[in-house]
Amino acid sequence: MGQKVNPTSLRVGINKYWQSTWFEKKDYSTFLKEDHKIRSFIEKNYSIAGISSIIIERAAANLKIIIHTSKPGVLIGKKGADIEKLRGSLSKLSDKNISLDIKEIKKPETDASLLADSIARQLEKRVAFRRTIRMALQRAQRAGVLGLKIQVGGR
Repeated sequence: MGQKVNPTSLRVGINKYWQSTWFEKKDYSTFLKEDHKIRSFIEKNYSIAGISSIIIERAAANLKIIIHTSKPGVLIGKKGADIEKLRGSLSKLSDKNISLDIKEIKKPETDASLLADSIARQLEKRVAFRRTIRMALQRAQRAGVLGLKIQVGGR
């Protein structure tokens, strides 16, 4: 039987960082549930924004949410109107002071989760899977990715 290691935890400190940066002894489970609610809310309601990762940082009464996205205009909206709606809806999930920081991903072809999401969206539209994979590989290699493995399975 092989030993399975979580790929994120294996790379923490080398080329990855924690998704949540906080420490709590007493209310760990409530904070964890709150983080999960925040992440699932953002991913569900803003799936078209090309969100790569959501990093949550907690201080005493503050909650800082950093969203890495390839389309920041979708999250921000015209004159920052949509970001205020997002902040208001997130404040319903948490009673802390929420500050949002949206960071743009300059090359979305080099991000693995965005590449996988684009492949999945094309497959849902019933595009030929070999063509989809080949085009994704070419886009990533042109963007400067040194190594890439794409595995598609199922219906």
